[in-house]
Amino acid sequence: MTDQPRIHLGSLLRAGDDAHAEGELDHLQYVQGKERQTLRFARPAPFEVDVNSLSQDEMYLQGSFEPTLILECARCLREVEVPLDLSLGTLLRYDPTVEEPYLEEAESGEELLVFGNPDLDLSGYLAETTLLAAPLSVLHDPACKGLCQVCGHDLNLGPCEHSAQVPVEEIDDELGLPQGSAHTRQTPFAGLRDLDLPDE
Repeated sequence: MTDQPRIHLGSLLRAGDDAHAEGELDHLQYVQGKERQTLRFARPAPFEVDVNSLSQDEMYLQGSFEPTLILECARCLREVEVPLDLSLGTLLRYDPTVEEPYLEEAESGEELLVFGNPDLDLSGYLAETTLLAAPLSVLHDPACKGLCQVCGHDLNLGPCEHSAQVPVEEIDDELGLPQGSAHTRQTPFAGLRDLDLPDE
């Protein structure tokens, strides 16, 4: 198991030799907004990377990464496994003044990874590639009933005392739930229901 996905490019920079790295990751740590974040994987995620020289300071990275992300169900917050099969491909540019690798857009419009340490840490690149490919939201089941908005009970396990008070057929789409219910939806017009207005 590899703690960090690294590829050593010293020989490539000196003599133009190709470089190769492979391994498995059970998580990825990366920095976002100056805060360290972690991507968790349900099982070891294999990666394989090859880098070929294009010019003295530029090269091309290609490979594959197969993480199974652990995400939360958008309705009930249960863990959901999301397998991804990613094809990797990006330009690299060596700049010895760069302290931390970063991504930018090259003049050609392609993604460009700029780095300064020949012992290149690919964590940020793999994390961004994974996050871009991941769905914005997932459900553990299409019929997921979610959580009770009053007590947080998982409604997939059965109704709670709040949902049992109000049968679904009694819910009014416009006014919410019956007055006095624990689930009553407050509206800014609720106080106008009993207002006695003079006839014109």
